[in-house]
Amino acid sequence: MELRQLFTFIAVVKVGGFTRAANLLGYAQSSVTAQIQALEAELETPLFDRLGKKNILTDAGQRLLPYAQEITKMHNLALDAMRSDTAISGTLTIGAPESLAAFRLPEIIREYKNRYPDVKIILKPGVCWELHDLIRSGELDLAFLLQPETEDRDLYIETLVHEKMALVSPPGHPLVPYEYVEPTHLKDETILHTEPGCTYRTLFEQHLNSHGIFPNPDLEFWSIEAIKNCVMSGLGLSFLPLITVQNEVREGKLMLLAWDDRQQRLATQIAYHRKKWISPALREFLLIVGKYAVEWRQSYISR
Repeated sequence: MELRQLFTFIAVVKVGGFTRAANLLGYAQSSVTAQIQALEAELETPLFDRLGKKNILTDAGQRLLPYAQEITKMHNLALDAMRSDTAISGTLTIGAPESLAAFRLPEIIREYKNRYPDVKIILKPGVCWELHDLIRSGELDLAFLLQPETEDRDLYIETLVHEKMALVSPPGHPLVPYEYVEPTHLKDETILHTEPGCTYRTLFEQHLNSHGIFPNPDLEFWSIEAIKNCVMSGLGLSFLPLITVQNEVREGKLMLLAWDDRQQRLATQIAYHRKKWISPALREFLLIVGKYAVEWRQSYISR
């Protein structure tokens, strides 16, 4: 028994004939006849008495009608529920490094929650290699990653924006007037590090190491806000994503040094398992992310 057969059956009852039902449904009359005949064959009983030009329900047809109406009603309600914004619910578990969680995700999550208040969002912090593992294990629905552009046979990964990096100092630092800051200029400088395993810390250290510079790792912070406050107080320099320091730079609290970040530039990417079912909640989240990604790229172009 197929849904379309039940819809056709109800249409014939409603309009009183096969030809009219065909016009109502946009079918050929032969299609309507074939569907009713297939339904009668499956039920092993006629549903209509063909009396001249009239089609009158048999006893079997009268017994079937309320069930057909209920089945098609539930079908339509199910479709409406899937199509309705207010019906989207569930839980999204999202992973992100601190820099993206603090400076990329808030506006996305705010808009999403305004649209879909019945969806619970759980945000889990982590460095990129941890987030890769959590996606594979199914503990995350998706993750935001800050890393060199990467492909993975198990994960769907999409680049949202190429991020600029910044080497920052307090105002009045001796390196501020330099037209170009080279790795050798940092030989005796105190570098305030992010946590071990942080992608941009690793790339920055590798670049310095390739020039024979090995920063002291004694100062490590788990908080970007703590790092910025310590740089502003004159404790040292730090290498951070531009998005995390642009407000302080605009206000003159931090200074951008003339550092070439091309070898350490990263991409903000979104990732989820290739076999992941894209639920309505996740689908709508991805659509909002795509909208903001366009804005992020345009903001960099306009600078």
